[in-house]
Amino acid sequence: MENRSEEAVSRFMQGYNCAQAVSSVFAGDAGVSEEVILRAATGFGAGAGRTGGMCGAVSGAVLAIGLLFGSTDPGEKEAKDRTYGLTQEFIARFVRKNGTVSCTGLLGCDISTNEGLARAREQNLTRTLCPRYVKDAVEILEEVLASVTSGRPTMR
Repeated sequence: MENRSEEAVSRFMQGYNCAQAVSSVFAGDAGVSEEVILRAATGFGAGAGRTGGMCGAVSGAVLAIGLLFGSTDPGEKEAKDRTYGLTQEFIARFVRKNGTVSCTGLLGCDISTNEGLARAREQNLTRTLCPRYVKDAVEILEEVLASVTSGRPTMR
């Protein structure tokens, strides 16, 4: 069986967006069906709907953190704080490795514009750069989860 990061890259290369590829490989850990995660993550791809905002791979990881540790009760301050802390740690590590969480920054062009999108397509950036960010997001999330759960994500 492939490891989780390889599976996420494979899903991305099959046509799932970056957010879907990352979040879906954590579905089982979160006790959520892949179908639900794939639907929920759809709009986060390409920097949130191709706006070039936060990288979809990062958004997919944050979605997984929320599913694993998030709260359903507005009074659950501890769960919210833990989720925020894990998200901050994940983002800090991703930035340390890649310099930014911005889709525009990672691709080196603004895909929210016609010119930037055309450049990204001409240079095949989503196939040459994005698989690395998908892989990094999964590997970093696994490290963050291991640091708090001894390698075994637990559903809240």
